[in-house]
Amino acid sequence: MPATTEITVSQLNRLIGTPDCPVIVDIRLPEDFETDPSVIPGSIRHSHSDIRGLIVHLEGRRAVIVCHKGLKLSQGVVALLACEGEKAEYLQGGIQAWRVAEETLCVPVAAVPAPVEGATLWVTRHRPKVDRIACPWLIRRFVDPSARFLFVSPAEVLGVAERFGATPFDIEGVYFSHRGETCTFDTMLESFGLTSPALQRLAAVVRGADTNRHDLHPVAAGLLAISVGLSRQYRDDLAQLDAGMTLYDALYRWARDGFDEGHDWPAARG
Repeated sequence: MPATTEITVSQLNRLIGTPDCPVIVDIRLPEDFETDPSVIPGSIRHSHSDIRGLIVHLEGRRAVIVCHKGLKLSQGVVALLACEGEKAEYLQGGIQAWRVAEETLCVPVAAVPAPVEGATLWVTRHRPKVDRIACPWLIRRFVDPSARFLFVSPAEVLGVAERFGATPFDIEGVYFSHRGETCTFDTMLESFGLTSPALQRLAAVVRGADTNRHDLHPVAAGLLAISVGLSRQYRDDLAQLDAGMTLYDALYRWARDGFDEGHDWPAARG
């Protein structure tokens, strides 16, 4: 099989959490999955025998196929997809290699709400500012790329959740909400096992902006200012979320790769 159909753990890990991340498809057999019921962040579970269904789901997007050891199942699926003109790679070493590598994350499947019509469905208060944009970004980039979000009036959040099977977040009295001095973003990081240094750094910024504690991180005041500006710029909450995805994509790359970079003038000083 050509080397171009293989992706290493380190290569895939650099793509996790970014808008360039491919569709990650976990095709482990049930008996293998039961020994380790967690997935690479953003993965979907799919049967290796349903190639046609997988092609429909991919919609022409690049995929990374993950099995237990990176052998016959994932390489066979990649080869079958190639026959249909689909772009796919298999993960070298499979989930076993991912598990033992440094700085990789896994999301426990039991922590993820059950899908509603094929994707997780979430509901929160309308007119979002910080937490209610940061949390959807986290979910789409690390938990469920197809997640849908409902923004409704505060008094109707629980009713909508019950009627439509959505998971409420960032309101009082629900699981995914503030706990003590931390915010909902922190709760989701803990619940989904997302403990990387970059996400913890970003969490300090989100917490500081969301709880008006700008002493927690020097970037917090800037995030609050931009978040308030976005909320004034957009009347449509979903349009604001789309814009916010770009904002948090940039913040994540700063938190991962550029947090220690400064800027000065004249340029010769840099």
